Amino acid sequence: MKSITLTLGLLICCTGFSQTPDQDRLEKLADQALQNKIELLKDWLSIPNNGLVEQQVQANLNYAQTAFETRGFKTRVLETEATPLLLAERFTQNDLPTLLLYAHADGQPVEPERWNQPNPYEPVLKQQTALGEWEILPWSALQNSINPDWRIYGRSTSDDKGPIAMLWSAIDLMDQADITPKVNLKVIIDFEEELGSPNLPAAVKVHKEKLAADMLVILDGPQHSTNRPTLSFGARGIQTLTLTTYGPKGSQHSGHYGNYITNPARQLSQLLASFYTEDGRVAIPGYYEGVAISAAEMAALKNVPDNEVQLKKDLGYITRDSVAGFLQASIQYPSLNIRGLKSGWVGDEARTIVPDKAVAELDIRLVKSSQPAKLIERIQSHIEQQGYTVLSSPPNDEQRLSMDKIVQMNHEFNYDAFKTDIDSPVGEWLTSALERAFNTSPVIIPTSGGSIPISPFVSTLNVPAVTVPVVNNDNNQHSPNENIRIGHYRDGIISIMAILTQEYKP
Repeated sequence: MKSITLTLGLLICCTGFSQTPDQDRLEKLADQALQNKIELLKDWLSIPNNGLVEQQVQANLNYAQTAFETRGFKTRVLETEATPLLLAERFTQNDLPTLLLYAHADGQPVEPERWNQPNPYEPVLKQQTALGEWEILPWSALQNSINPDWRIYGRSTSDDKGPIAMLWSAIDLMDQADITPKVNLKVIIDFEEELGSPNLPAAVKVHKEKLAADMLVILDGPQHSTNRPTLSFGARGIQTLTLTTYGPKGSQHSGHYGNYITNPARQLSQLLASFYTEDGRVAIPGYYEGVAISAAEMAALKNVPDNEVQLKKDLGYITRDSVAGFLQASIQYPSLNIRGLKSGWVGDEARTIVPDKAVAELDIRLVKSSQPAKLIERIQSHIEQQGYTVLSSPPNDEQRLSMDKIVQMNHEFNYDAFKTDIDSPVGEWLTSALERAFNTSPVIIPTSGGSIPISPFVSTLNVPAVTVPVVNNDNNQHSPNENIRIGHYRDGIISIMAILTQEYKP
């Protein structure tokens, strides 16, 4: 098999970069680069990065700051109410447009016992066996021809340390090959994205002048499942909701008090069921108000090459909801997702009791036309119409004696949705860059289903924003055995070089 590092060299040389050196030099540079840059990724992944642990956040900030400074960037630590941000800047010349890149360095917590490797923070190289299982390879295997389907497993390989390492690698390759960027570059690194970036909106306002740019590119999220280069022009926002129903002050014997004390788990399940129609649409009046998909948007959504038959096979789901006719259309609507339920005990710990309370955690994915406060108002109004008194804290003794149906409701707004026109100058610029690099048109996704904290930048800095996903779709982000495919790591480096060397014409 031909080494993919050689392919990298050929791609760089054939994509029309300005100041491109000769092919032999690029091939040698690329052969050396991919092995070295995998080592860079491995080193970066080895720093634990749970955003809830202050020492880990600081260790990652220190590493990233050094990595940028050794590549000629000036860095600033931007203070917030809690976790700081890191801003890195490298200018080419004053009359060029300024690109702001966003990425995050924190990762989800890990459960080491659920990972198929000794330590999620000690990345391993794996290949897939004929039986479909993934076995660990020695890192020395990279010294020979590198298989693009090999994967690196470890927390944040794809979400989102991998893309940051791709950026550093792209800068290294361009510097070594004397390739000059056609944009001035600012990079903002978030260290609490997995916590919902609660301090980001205020920080963007405080540091507005430092963050000023002409366009914003987000390096986060997976490519389309076809593995084609992908551009996403929007993302849903998010807010969360917690509902709690109450039974007795303490769990009671179901033999003594069952059929007598109202079970809070039953109450909560009936309340939640009232939120939806049988086919999965939100039944709360006015929940989808204002949501409309134009003919042009619908055409773009239908043009996304999803294979929903294969998707059902891969994910193994039994039925699907009928919010819209197909996947891409469905995620253009605000969701109301039950993300967790808890009451009493289950499994080996199950007990014959009437539980003291039941709790439901929900997330609401917001679209551009959503009004977050209005959705919460409509949910509360619907709950009240079911006969409940809505409280913001646990009921006291007097309330328990005087009220028939009580639910505690708490909610938190994280950030709003954003959306950029597909035919905007930044869209055309990015499309041209990826077409030049890969000789194919990227998959265009009008709005992705996930949420990223970008709306504060869009609204405060008044910049168009587009996501450039560069990792494999089946990367297990947020879950055990997160991974990145080496072919995607290689292509991500190419994508970033293509963007940095594409002339922007607003």
